[in-house]
Amino acid sequence: MHVLRCPRCGEFTPLETLSCGSCRQEVGFHLPTMSMVAADNEGTVIEGARWVPCVNRGWECNWMVAADDERPSCFSCRLTRRRPPADDTLALERLAETAVAKRRLLVQLRRLGLPIDPWDEVDGGLGFDLLSSLSDGERITTGHANGIITIDLAESLDAQREALRVRLAEPYRTMLGHFRHEVGHYYEWVLVEQGPLIDECRPVFGDERTSYSDAIARHYKLGAPPDWGQSFISEYATMHPWEDFAECFAHYLHITDTLQSAGYSGMVLHADRVEGLLERDVEPRRSYADATIEELLEDWKSLVLVLNRANHAMGKGDLYPFTIVEPVARKLGFVHRVVNASRPV
Repeated sequence: MHVLRCPRCGEFTPLETLSCGSCRQEVGFHLPTMSMVAADNEGTVIEGARWVPCVNRGWECNWMVAADDERPSCFSCRLTRRRPPADDTLALERLAETAVAKRRLLVQLRRLGLPIDPWDEVDGGLGFDLLSSLSDGERITTGHANGIITIDLAESLDAQREALRVRLAEPYRTMLGHFRHEVGHYYEWVLVEQGPLIDECRPVFGDERTSYSDAIARHYKLGAPPDWGQSFISEYATMHPWEDFAECFAHYLHITDTLQSAGYSGMVLHADRVEGLLERDVEPRRSYADATIEELLEDWKSLVLVLNRANHAMGKGDLYPFTIVEPVARKLGFVHRVVNASRPV
């Protein structure tokens, strides 16, 4: 994530912030320029156009919307097709927390140059159903279908999400991780399955035409094969080629966002200062669009070694508790190609 700054005092402002922590200026995120601007009620003029805060600012949305837009909600909020009813304030609180992860996802997708075609403008476009299984007993299953990503807002509760993580024996489970995994399904559907890359995808991930329902039944009955770590990034990835691609896509987003955040922070790892830990100096890049997957993963190998040690110093487990073996590196390389092929010329 690139560095965002307060338009008044220039201090660093996190992507999700509503006001500057230093000067208290009300701020909002302006998607076209990927910058923080003053979020005054009367509006802020940016490149000749007036922008005002999103109508959902009261529910923690800090994005801006063009003043002359007939729709009062921002681009991110408009991508939400279904949400809890207005009288379900508990679910709306969960929505406000979850939408932070959705907005972070959208910013990364835009920076990577991936297409974001809204569900209400394009048949099969990207949209989100953000609903809570705690609202009225309706079963909400996180997943993707025909461009719509469904997320169970109940998982924004730490206790519930952690209980599921432990029960499923997962080393990592976050709301941002859910978004990244499910959007991987979306991009496989629109960028791979419906284009020429599908013939190159199958030798890497397997034939996605095999029965998904049979794969689910087999996975939850027998689990992952004992040697899954030799070819897959996670146990869940072993279930079906669709899940393998989505898992690798999510990890590609994890890795590139963390590397780019380090790059924009000016981080440099000096091998001579930590003898025996690093083989070379590492300067994470702000963009890996022109890098090979080998260069990207080499930088990641060094950075994550340091970040994992920092986590241990705080009494926590690895920040990134996964091992990238050679077959997984090939899969990430294919994802890298898909992402780069989608960039605007």
